[in-house]
Amino acid sequence: MSENENDSGNGNPHYGPWIWSAYRAYNELLREKIKKRFDAQEGPWMDKVADVLVEIVNARWEGGRKKEKGAEALFEKLEKLLEE
Repeated sequence: MSENENDSGNGNPHYGPWIWSAYRAYNELLREKIKKRFDAQEGPWMDKVADVLVEIVNARWEGGRKKEKGAEALFEKLEKLLEE
């Protein structure tokens, strides 16, 4: 069996799924580590952005019933956060 067959699983149909599982696990682990770094560095700022986005969605939801009040102020608040 050639080296290429071992890597891709072409020589044995049982290798392929295991190799792809290993690549997938590697990528998932890397994604989790990246998410942790972003959370540590940007988490507090992202929390603020998420809060404003929730306020905007809630204002729009209520706006259908009571006209949007303060929507401009919320969008200004979001704009300021995005400029940080």
